[in-house]
Amino acid sequence: MLETTTLGKTNLVVTRVGLGLAALGRPGYINLGHARDLNEDYAIEAMRERAHRVLDVAHDAGVRYYDVARSYGEGEAFLGSWLRDRRIQSGAMSIGSKWGYTYTADWKIKAAHHEIKEHSLSVLDRQWAETKENLGNHLDLYQIHSATFESGVLENTAVLSRLAQLKAEGTAIGFTVSGDRQADVIARGLEVCVDGIPLFDTVQATWNILETSASNPLQAAREKGVGVIIKEALANGRLTSRNSDPSFEPKMSVLRQQAERLECTVDAFALAAVLAQSWVDVALSGAATVEHLESNVRAANVIWDDEANTSIASLKESPEEYWGKRNQLAWN
Repeated sequence: MLETTTLGKTNLVVTRVGLGLAALGRPGYINLGHARDLNEDYAIEAMRERAHRVLDVAHDAGVRYYDVARSYGEGEAFLGSWLRDRRIQSGAMSIGSKWGYTYTADWKIKAAHHEIKEHSLSVLDRQWAETKENLGNHLDLYQIHSATFESGVLENTAVLSRLAQLKAEGTAIGFTVSGDRQADVIARGLEVCVDGIPLFDTVQATWNILETSASNPLQAAREKGVGVIIKEALANGRLTSRNSDPSFEPKMSVLRQQAERLECTVDAFALAAVLAQSWVDVALSGAATVEHLESNVRAANVIWDDEANTSIASLKESPEEYWGKRNQLAWN
């Protein structure tokens, strides 16, 4: 069983490994081998049963933080039905969702746009109502989905005031970031106050062996008591054994060697690298299968050491290189 802790200065109980539902709630996603994970069976009922099965195994393993979003297809609905079916009481675990992207793929694998971003007050109010309908009193954390300077959300006083109101009513408020400027956006987000009170209780960012550019602002966030949640710890499958890109083979060789030395899988090693950062509260598994989830969760038992730390130092990519490669990943 995983050990529990609190998320930053909130009173939310979480585990160091959480489960994100980006790959469980919709038929199309950019993870390597996503179609294989779903056995190319995209019927809503089949996907609901798969999501429930993975959620069952996660719960049995002790996972106590679950992360979803309005744009994850039926992700919120699947999570909500699982909570009701299993009669899980609110407060027994912590659940976060996100607003700002609207799912537009219409359950298709190939679409002109899989999701459309809009950080307006009207979208916040609409999606808040939708999220509450799906998750009810189980919702503990509501996050801006991929805050950027371009969207203007961190300067939108109407949106920030509404989020402050939700916070005053008992829901923790966070923001997530993506892209090669995520470090700068985190720093700006930590400055946001409403009526002199810092708004954000949590920040969620991409951090993994390849993309470490947000380390300093994330550490600064944690020192201020802001909870830190890490997404894409496995780089959408690039840091797993299914990455067969010949150009990545030298790095994969290092990962395999270290994983073998520490008696774990490559994915568990990559997740353990995230958990080894003292400022991380939760690292999300994005597993879409029971097998992958069970492998991911074992990261909590990996004994990280100096050799492992030294081995990954030369593997990182520049933010521009990392996000450029991520943008080339195919929806499948």
